[in-house]
Amino acid sequence: MSDGNLVESSEAHPMFDMSAWTEFKNPEDRTNAGLKLRERFPLSSHAVWRVQTKRRDVIGLLEEQNKMRVPDLVPLRFKRMSANAFTFYRGGAAIMANDLARTPTTCIPVQCIGDAHIGNFGIFYSPSKRLVFDINDFDETATGPWEWDIKRLAVSVEIAGRNIGLKEKERHDAVYRCVKQYRETLREFSQMGFLNTWYTHFDVEDSLAHLEKAMKAKPSKTLHGAIAKARSKDSKKAANKLTYLDGNRLRFKTEPPELVQINDIRGYEDIDALRGRLRQLFDTYRDSLYEDRRHVLEQYHYQDTARKVVGVGSVGTRCWISAFIGRDIDDPLILQMKEAVASVLAKYVGHSPYSTHGERVIQGQKLVQSTADILLGWSRFVANDGLPRDYYVRQLWNGKGSIDLDTLHADSLSNLGSLCAWCLAHAHARSGDSVAISGYLGDSDEFETAMMSFCDSYADQNEDDFELFTQLIASGELPCA
Repeated sequence: MSDGNLVESSEAHPMFDMSAWTEFKNPEDRTNAGLKLRERFPLSSHAVWRVQTKRRDVIGLLEEQNKMRVPDLVPLRFKRMSANAFTFYRGGAAIMANDLARTPTTCIPVQCIGDAHIGNFGIFYSPSKRLVFDINDFDETATGPWEWDIKRLAVSVEIAGRNIGLKEKERHDAVYRCVKQYRETLREFSQMGFLNTWYTHFDVEDSLAHLEKAMKAKPSKTLHGAIAKARSKDSKKAANKLTYLDGNRLRFKTEPPELVQINDIRGYEDIDALRGRLRQLFDTYRDSLYEDRRHVLEQYHYQDTARKVVGVGSVGTRCWISAFIGRDIDDPLILQMKEAVASVLAKYVGHSPYSTHGERVIQGQKLVQSTADILLGWSRFVANDGLPRDYYVRQLWNGKGSIDLDTLHADSLSNLGSLCAWCLAHAHARSGDSVAISGYLGDSDEFETAMMSFCDSYADQNEDDFELFTQLIASGELPCA
């Protein structure tokens, strides 16, 4: 239940320590530990959210984030967030983290995604070039409570349903199925050996039809369409779209503000010095890779760099893309180097144990994602203002397929929500104590019922916050491109 005030320090919850659960040696003890938590945090307590109106203070959290961002891109960030209540929710992870810190929390730790909304799941290639479906955004990952992730996901299903005009019953059914899928999947993993849990993944081509049959769901044209699109999204297609051939060298196009070739970037007095810092970033990134991955990278030769705008909530953080070629000009590689800043969860769960935020993002991703990009790495360099900047690096397009949430209908939203919940339960089973969480959730649908109520109320809260946000833009108090 929120009182509308900001949480000012990490004292809202104790540090979420994975080792605290190792004293429960066997499954029975861990199940009982989860059951005992219901005495303090009944499942029904998760239903409660009291809507607070005109929360100017939480809009201030978004303004606070802007202090570390590229000033020229802040208006674009707010423009993208102002499109509708769902885009506002996507960009408002800091607001919800502040609110979740005031809800019932069992303190059973997992590697939280931190921003586990329905748009942050998608399709990509595994190292064996198979398409898999999994979580694909880890900017906010941190050790924290499992409840916050499933609540962020379930609320996103409700808000996405409102955004496409679904009836109340259709939205509630989709939320119910999402939360039920999470609970039942977590229970299945709690009964498996840990290595079997670790190796499990959702192979899109092999598993989707089977899962749809198991969930008694109609085949989703939206999901199957995204699979077909993902097969063609790789570095070669990215190069064709974003670069041109200048003699025998690839050069990035300039299409401001989304894409700006390095020579066209304003605000830097010395472009050569900027190039030097980016070379330092890349060299440090190489050191974070395993030796075999460095060998792969060394087969590619540098071509060009540009600044790219990505996402909704991420707009304004620094993001660079670099082009390389391998065997010849028809063998391109496009790497994305994205700035990593403190997780929105940090002041509520404690600081990261990693020395840089780039490493926090990548190590968290490897812990929960079943098949990670082989070129994942991190870096740090000192910027021209004398401050260190942390980055993580990955392939820009690696069989990337996202779901167009605006084209969903009742069945496809329900299918997608359930699929995302399966992946989230897998992430939590890999990184936390699935036995204790499953013991807490039990075999009834009490948690699902509670979450339907919570999601309905929190979606109302999001709409009220969004209305104030757009009013502040209209009055000129907030910048908007």
